[in-house]
Amino acid sequence: MTGVIRENGNLIEVRQGDSFEIDICICKENENVDLTGATIKMQCRQKSDDALVWSLTGTAVDVLHGKISLILTPENTSIDVGDYKTDIEVRFSDGTVHTIFPQDVNKIGTLRITEQVTK
Repeated sequence: MTGVIRENGNLIEVRQGDSFEIDICICKENENVDLTGATIKMQCRQKSDDALVWSLTGTAVDVLHGKISLILTPENTSIDVGDYKTDIEVRFSDGTVHTIFPQDVNKIGTLRITEQVTK
């Protein structure tokens, strides 16, 4: 793991060209959420014009216990250094959609790509 999700809950930082695994456990009222039939999606968009940079599908690692994983590859993170808009959403089999990152509905998620030295 080479990136970090900041405590303020709306910033993910990854070094340019690195791999990064985001593991999340979804709970509601201290109970794990059943992810049977759910899909997980993360998008990265330009801050300036909202253009899609990439879209990533996550994996339910433990469906019955609400555990998901999203793996950012060097292809995802080998973009220009800077800040991008991002979010992670879960679409459940009943059609409901919940944005799980960022958790604060009043904030936009930020994916920050920091400069690499080794090229």
